[in-house]
Amino acid sequence: MIKSSSSGLAAGRVVTLAALIDYQTDAIVSRTLINKDKGTVTLFAFDAGQSLSEHTAPFDALVQVLDGSLELTVGGATVTATAGEVVLLPAEVPHALRAEQAGKMLLTMIRA
Repeated sequence: MIKSSSSGLAAGRVVTLAALIDYQTDAIVSRTLINKDKGTVTLFAFDAGQSLSEHTAPFDALVQVLDGSLELTVGGATVTATAGEVVLLPAEVPHALRAEQAGKMLLTMIRA
């Protein structure tokens, strides 16, 4: 029998990432899929108009947009990423996020 991880995912099973998290009105929802010493993998669902204020992180992170469209500001430059696109957030570089429309993303943070 294949066991599920603490995230509820079964090893060796195919899942659709965007289906693992739902939007909530006027909210940001998150679900951690992997939380290890070397890094984390977290799903986020942003309702339209939701945002994360500018901040920094001590580690590199990769944002993979799964659904909708997200506006990211990284080091003062703003980009819009849509489903299937990725954006690198370098360690110690200020970044922020805004969901002009609802959007889902997978955030992979690697701790070095």
